[in-house]
Amino acid sequence: MADSVPSDAVSSVRATLARAGRTDRPKVTVPDEDSNAFPEFEVVRVGTGDDTYFARIELSLDDTIEIRGLYDNARRAKEGDDENHLPGWADDNGLDFGRTVHLDILEEGFFYGLRAPGERIVYRVPDHPDDGLADIAESVEEGSQ
Repeated sequence: MADSVPSDAVSSVRATLARAGRTDRPKVTVPDEDSNAFPEFEVVRVGTGDDTYFARIELSLDDTIEIRGLYDNARRAKEGDDENHLPGWADDNGLDFGRTVHLDILEEGFFYGLRAPGERIVYRVPDHPDDGLADIAESVEEGSQ
């Protein structure tokens, strides 16, 4: 059963909603001093209030930690394909490039929250997947490549 945790009861990192290159696509960048809370090249869960997505923690060319998208499942987050919910989230919250956003650390390496400045959210932290099932899924994925 998922636990409910309010955003004001967890550690939070002040990140920035930035432009991805010269495109109009947003990304979330994490300041260097807070980057150790985010596992590079791993897929994590990110809650935005009522929704939970999957995101791959990326490392930019200048070694900045960033999240370039929010996806419906882990495979899509790894591949960066299908619908990216990050632009819609930014639009729904009226956030422009350069604005501060908050990344809440609910369970380091597993579940984070993303919220607009001044917003309070109660997150539903999902249970960890069964390790045996995760191992099977990973071996099937490796075998299909």
